[in-house]
Amino acid sequence: MMCLRIALVWAQNGVVLDEDQGTGWVDVIFSGGIFGLLILIVLFALSVSAAYLAFDQVMSLRRREIVPDGVSDAVRQALLTGRLPEADAACRREPSVLSVVLLSGLSELDLGWNEVEKAVEDSLAAQAARLMRRIEYLSVIGNIAPMVGLLGTVTGMIFAFQQVATTRGAAGAGDLAEGIYQALVTTVGGLIVAIPSLAIYAVCRNRVDALIADVAYQSQHALAPIKRRPTSRTRTPAATAAKPVTKAAPISSQPPVVQQPPSVPPRGTGDASG
Repeated sequence: MMCLRIALVWAQNGVVLDEDQGTGWVDVIFSGGIFGLLILIVLFALSVSAAYLAFDQVMSLRRREIVPDGVSDAVRQALLTGRLPEADAACRREPSVLSVVLLSGLSELDLGWNEVEKAVEDSLAAQAARLMRRIEYLSVIGNIAPMVGLLGTVTGMIFAFQQVATTRGAAGAGDLAEGIYQALVTTVGGLIVAIPSLAIYAVCRNRVDALIADVAYQSQHALAPIKRRPTSRTRTPAATAAKPVTKAAPISSQPPVVQQPPSVPPRGTGDASG
């Protein structure tokens, strides 16, 4: 019986402490006034956006979404045996970043390895920029949230010192301290939003770098047989020097004139006259 009574007393004390603690947090949240509440609403919206972006990156940065298994090996085997349509079909069956890069390289297949390699590098840069573009929003939220919280703190301190000024110093240190701690609530809220956002941004950025490096390795491995493939045609520059064309002389409709040599008198005639 004694143990049961002690347990009931402990439970009642715990419930009272929890209720006091919850009421204290609610008082702190609403202690900043209307402006402080607006700042907290903005911070809450930023936190929801950061949570959505984090969930989106967790789902989109999976390895099977970026570098699916079997695609590079299938493309390599198709290129080794000269079955180009099968290599193209293998890429289109598994839509991913690796498939897009491989299709970019296969589109320049007839132009030789140099053009294929350039197309792969350009496609890799474009895909890396696309993946990083959504992650950058986490960095923006992580940088904006502390500033929003600091805005609420500064305005709260302005109101606190204004109260001291209006009372001509009648407000004591307790009143001033109460106004300052109420203003610091928004700063705490901004830091609570910013710290996880920046941490998730760093993790996702490193994840993107690792996946893009893996895509580059897989694409080089899959397209390696093109190095030993003879080039069927080469790309010529747009502006080439034109060869000079010689015009043929015009053909006259009249027959050519043949000049006859002058007539020479016979030698016998001169001797007879003499």
